[in-house]
Amino acid sequence: MIPQGANPLKRLPPIMLASVLALALSACATEGTERASSSRAPATGEPYASTYRAYPGVPTALVGATVYDGAGGRIENGTVLFENGALSAIGGPELAVPAGFTRIEGAGKFVTPGIIDIHSHLGDYPSPSVQAHADGNEATDPTTPEVWAEHSVWPQDPGFSRALANGGVTSLMILPGSANLMGGRSVTVKNVPARTVQAMKFPGAPYSLKMACGENPKRVYGGKGRMPSTRMGNFAVWRETWFKAREYADGDRDERDLANETLAGVLDGDILIQHHCYRADEMALVLDMAREMGYKVTAFHHAVESYKIADLLREADVCSAVWADWYGFKMEAYDGIPENAALIHNAGACVVIHSDDANGIQRLNQEAAKAQADGLRMGFDIPDAEVIGWITLNAARAMGIAERTGSLQAGKMADVVLWNGDPLSVYSRPEKVWIDGALLYDAMDRTRRPVSDFELGQPGEGDVK
Repeated sequence: MIPQGANPLKRLPPIMLASVLALALSACATEGTERASSSRAPATGEPYASTYRAYPGVPTALVGATVYDGAGGRIENGTVLFENGALSAIGGPELAVPAGFTRIEGAGKFVTPGIIDIHSHLGDYPSPSVQAHADGNEATDPTTPEVWAEHSVWPQDPGFSRALANGGVTSLMILPGSANLMGGRSVTVKNVPARTVQAMKFPGAPYSLKMACGENPKRVYGGKGRMPSTRMGNFAVWRETWFKAREYADGDRDERDLANETLAGVLDGDILIQHHCYRADEMALVLDMAREMGYKVTAFHHAVESYKIADLLREADVCSAVWADWYGFKMEAYDGIPENAALIHNAGACVVIHSDDANGIQRLNQEAAKAQADGLRMGFDIPDAEVIGWITLNAARAMGIAERTGSLQAGKMADVVLWNGDPLSVYSRPEKVWIDGALLYDAMDRTRRPVSDFELGQPGEGDVK
């Protein structure tokens, strides 16, 4: 066991960090609580249950920084306190620092919640991007709700540490790809070094079902000479699949059917829907189909035409997970505009900035700032504190984890980033990143920079070695 309050990472030379980190900490105490094995699931009866346990942390006070709480609040000369893996208090300079807290001076710096990416393929399409690693699309049938993204996740993907160090990403949802109308279940993970995906798996996070509109499914399966090859074919296959799922859900469910178990979970309200869709007309039709079948769409992803139906999305309480300025790269993205996010926000609907990209996940803060600037040029002066919510609390809401993370609120997970400058500036980057109160990245300490086992022994220093 590592002694209470000790820093197990401090004693490790950088080259040793990745290969021993998870093993060395597998029996660590977090404020005196034994860390469970990352290879043995708890006795919950849930298959592939999370074995995540927080890494060790110490009581910490961030003092004097500008604090964005993720929920639209901004505190100048703020104080953020956390201990035992959770936030304990957030306030102004009048908030006293208790005895025994490690004090970190933040004058001239900024504090935000940990950044959250709602749309990632890390682990399923890891780096290096080679065919042997292409595990994100089960493109053998247009509906594959029976597959689970976590069964493809490679925890050694170097993209995880890049997202942590360069982007301050503390949680992310890994989705199957968009070749299929129903691509399978997502998995939400904490961005920590681990030997298994279960040891990364966000405890208690709901599953989502990935669905996809438009060009991708009709191209993939039309190219194979089978249905669907048109948009009307897309909807026909969906509706037939949902009708069969409803029959299963309304029955006794005694006979195991992995595909229908996932779909029944959606109809029960236990599994969320994350729907890849570009065009406004298709999103409106999907909302009609959801009402017909009795489920709710949680978020449309990519959604480059959400600005055309922002009022419908607001009324349906559906988030739009969008890029700042990706558009025009295929026909269904032709009417995308960089003002999309600002227009959605101005209509009172939910905006999330996502990546869908191993590089983009490293700069979601900059992508949010670009979308904000495009809105300003159109006349929408969206406060910085609200924009931070696009990459923190709004993402958490659409992932079903907002009660646990996404904002700086007492009792929530201590997922926190200290930035060396304004997080909406291209010149700023994370200086320190805490996940559940454990300092997992420190730009000022080379021994506290996780490196994937895959990179050990590779030539060069890499980005975070």
